[in-house]
Amino acid sequence: MCSNCGDEKAVKTTAAVEERPDWDHYFMGIAEVAASRSNCSRRHVAAVLVRDKRIISTGYNGTPRGIKNCNEGGCPRCNSNVPSGEGLTECLCCHAEENSIVQAAYHGIAVAGATIYTTYSPCLLCSKMIINAGIVEVVYKQRYSIDSTSMRLLAEAGVKVRALED
Repeated sequence: MCSNCGDEKAVKTTAAVEERPDWDHYFMGIAEVAASRSNCSRRHVAAVLVRDKRIISTGYNGTPRGIKNCNEGGCPRCNSNVPSGEGLTECLCCHAEENSIVQAAYHGIAVAGATIYTTYSPCLLCSKMIINAGIVEVVYKQRYSIDSTSMRLLAEAGVKVRALED
């Protein structure tokens, strides 16, 4: 019987609930939910910046503030048939990692010493931002197909990078 409400079913329901996720899966789960806010027509990506087991910023990919959303025709590249990995210099969208770092700056929050949880491993530009922002660890869910240079750069800079295992 539930000591709070006197309901016998409440105890059974509570016992049947899955175990609590570890911190990595908890923060990655939040990143996956944040990715649902993305307005990119091609890929939904999100990042969560964490320090001391506390979320300090989130970001998802999409057009900059005040620009027509990608899914409303705002980004010509994303609304074209250009193959994945091509025409990236024409894309108007900001990346999730970029947005999480910029959001923190916008609100005056330091990110040095933080861990970034991202649904895809970071591209080269985002890797450079991660390094210069003082982020110490990258945890990613899926490997981005064109990230070999970024992985090498992060390693050289001493940023810990790891894939989250399910």
